[in-house]
Amino acid sequence: MEQNSLVEYGWRRVIITITAVLCALLEIVDTTIINVALNDMRGNMGATLSEIGWVITAYAIGNVIVVPLTSFFSQQFGRRNYFAASIILFTVCSFLCGNATSLWELVLFRFLQGVGGGALLVTSQTIITEVYPIEKRGMAQAIYGLGVIVGPTLGPPLGGYIVENYSWPYIFYINIPIGVIAAMLTLRFVKSPKYGEKKSASEIDWWGIVFLAAAVGSLQFVLERGQEEDWFNSSMILAFTVCCVLFLYLFIWREWTIKNPIVELKVLRNANLRVGTILSFIMGFGLYGSTFIIPLYTQNNLGWTAYQAGLLMVPSSLTTAFMMPIIGQILQRGVKQKYLAALGMFLFFAFCFWGYRIITPDTGADAFFWMLMLRGLAMSMLFIPVTTLSLSTLRGQEIGQGAAFTGMMRQLGGSFGIALITTFMTRQNALHRSDMIRHIDPNNPLFQQKYQGLVANFMHHGMAPNTAKAAALQAMDGSVMGQVSVLSYMDVFLYIGVMFLICVPFILMLKNASGKVDMAAAH
Repeated sequence: MEQNSLVEYGWRRVIITITAVLCALLEIVDTTIINVALNDMRGNMGATLSEIGWVITAYAIGNVIVVPLTSFFSQQFGRRNYFAASIILFTVCSFLCGNATSLWELVLFRFLQGVGGGALLVTSQTIITEVYPIEKRGMAQAIYGLGVIVGPTLGPPLGGYIVENYSWPYIFYINIPIGVIAAMLTLRFVKSPKYGEKKSASEIDWWGIVFLAAAVGSLQFVLERGQEEDWFNSSMILAFTVCCVLFLYLFIWREWTIKNPIVELKVLRNANLRVGTILSFIMGFGLYGSTFIIPLYTQNNLGWTAYQAGLLMVPSSLTTAFMMPIIGQILQRGVKQKYLAALGMFLFFAFCFWGYRIITPDTGADAFFWMLMLRGLAMSMLFIPVTTLSLSTLRGQEIGQGAAFTGMMRQLGGSFGIALITTFMTRQNALHRSDMIRHIDPNNPLFQQKYQGLVANFMHHGMAPNTAKAAALQAMDGSVMGQVSVLSYMDVFLYIGVMFLICVPFILMLKNASGKVDMAAAH
């Protein structure tokens, strides 16, 4: 098949683009929309907080297992058929999740929904890229990037609105009409490139699939559950870590030695792709980490509702959406990706440092606006340049393998980010608390003044002296915990910022690559 035979024009291209962006959005919104509904689900299902966490874990594991296999499945079944089947699986499982009557039924359907969803993410990127001519592929990446960057921030406000006004099953039901329309449009308009001969069942690297699924699934499990299970003090976490290392070793050995590997690891010999996968990991860390931490801070420390916390992130997403096509145009005009990516990393550092400076136990909503706008600008300058830089020196089918690596690393970066932030904050809370409690000394005149003032205030409101003293100590402990929590959030912002700043010189050392990425043979 000729290289340009997949390029579309006019309305046909518009329809395919909308279909693919909708599918990418569906998948990513579903990773964050559920966070705000967990309490309602827990009540309905009679589950513990630890058990209900499986609803998120199962989806993430299904997601991350299927992403590196997408290139192979597209080749085996034809991209259009595989994409349509993934949409149908995702949509059917959305219906089944909404109708689930027990927790483990819900967890199973969430896992299957994640398997369908993982394919949507990478395949929609390839479909969008291929329907645009080579000179417009920077713009194609910008359009796809809208879904990937905007999705995580749309989830919480949408979920908050649905939970407040309807009930949690509707979080899943809203996927159904979009999924049905997307499946019909895919079957009608999307074309499959012609691949070589399909592999027979005996040629397929089944062991490679098993080893990869076991390694990535175990890793994702450890990341999602580690903090709750107290990391390596838990024999279960230890067992899954050993499984992850063992299966990863077997997978790498298998793929390096077999004739027809399921994932072509040799493509990682390409220096730009190697650096690109690391940058994608860090970008996922920052994107999902900041989307996780800011709503957490506003809800836990400032007492906002899930809906208010979600709405706070919307202007940042709109900034990214507005800037993406502009960045696409800048790349098309010949500006080097590495300069834009380095600037994006520096701006993300500036956003984190700004966050470090402004958060207090009672920061006002207005203080976040320009800080989050800067985050939106930084993300728009990172996504397209990092993606095109990673793939720009690859050729032919290597591009599909490269896109799968960067997609998987972005997802894993988000999982690592949330797991590390949760653990880090727990440790920092304990550290800051022990530091602050040392200053609470009955002989300290400032402590006595504050304590006596609170006791007098409670007694003035009709409390007995003993009750007033206990209430005063409790109030002071609450105040200490508020301060401790804010100090931990400040540490998180600072360290994420420093991580992004360290990347800047490494990006500038990369080879120059042309802004036009030939993705015709991807997947």
